[in-house]
Amino acid sequence: MKFSVSSNELNKGLSAVIGAVPSKATLPILETILFESEDGKLKLSATDLEIAIVEYIDADIEEDGAVAIPARRLLETLRQLPNIPVFFSVDDRKNVNFRTDKGTYKLVGDDADEFPEIPSLQEGVEIATSREAINNAIDKTLFAVSSDDLRPAMMGVYFKIGTSESKFVATDGYRLVEYTNRKITGSSDTEFIVPDKALGLVQKTANGEECEITVTNDHARFKSGSTIVITRLINEQYPNYDSVIPRDNNKFLTISKEQMLSTVRRVAIFSSSTTRQIRLQLEADKLTIRAEDLDMSSEAKETIDCDYNNDGLEIGFNAKYLGDVLSNIDDEQVSFEFSSPNRAGIVRPSEESEHEEILMVVMPVMLNNYS
Repeated sequence: MKFSVSSNELNKGLSAVIGAVPSKATLPILETILFESEDGKLKLSATDLEIAIVEYIDADIEEDGAVAIPARRLLETLRQLPNIPVFFSVDDRKNVNFRTDKGTYKLVGDDADEFPEIPSLQEGVEIATSREAINNAIDKTLFAVSSDDLRPAMMGVYFKIGTSESKFVATDGYRLVEYTNRKITGSSDTEFIVPDKALGLVQKTANGEECEITVTNDHARFKSGSTIVITRLINEQYPNYDSVIPRDNNKFLTISKEQMLSTVRRVAIFSSSTTRQIRLQLEADKLTIRAEDLDMSSEAKETIDCDYNNDGLEIGFNAKYLGDVLSNIDDEQVSFEFSSPNRAGIVRPSEESEHEEILMVVMPVMLNNYS
């Protein structure tokens, strides 16, 4: 195999696929990137057996072939080079020699036949959308994914794809997000769970305006520009999240998102480092946010204006979870719905666009008895 390529282009390609190379591989071949010539381009592939990334880059292919090259040493070398041509040659023993006008380098590669096969996913449910739309869906949900190995279904984002609209759901048991987008539709109704790591890589590597998604029973493929991310799906039953969304709320609060978020962050500094508990005291057009750390003899209290005209209510939340939810609201004003101190609160933007909606649920915490 012989080819030449711009060091910048190869660096970009390797940087795109390196996310699928495991830091501690169970098999040595997984520490390599597969180089293949395909239709006059250089195809780079990496996998950890759960997720695979494929990238196509322009190259001058002199002699077709394939070889698996150690990933990190090659990438570290290229990162130290200016943008210059790099000439590669691979012999029958899989010795990889590459040279520039700066010098010559040698690595020992592996046989391409030893590299794990990557699913092609030529058939499946097709979902056509834009990179912006799918990235927005990931943005709005990824923060609420669970990291609990005992609940594997919740360690990814639940995709509920329809022909007229699609829903994306994430929850860790403490907060829940349901994001609806009417611009993302599928060729037929389907539902599946995508691991959070794969979605992070989709966001990081997508480089085209469009994003084509293909889904089978076991895998999903995200293709955007010159990059393809293929992931094994989480084959678990997603919990009945709809049952935890309170529907009979009668107390409604509207407030400036930025003002409330900055207040929560300041007051939370004085909360217990163990519980991160803050309390919200609602009165007529006034919200008081308080925290206390008995171990450190510290406390804080701030009062801000709001739109609220119901009976008084005191409810406690974990400051981090409430802050995360507020951070993921795009509107200047945020709306809360409450019913009682021991039931979850619903959070939404005050205004939403025609094609998307977002609903967030934050579970309350039991309040300590201090006044």
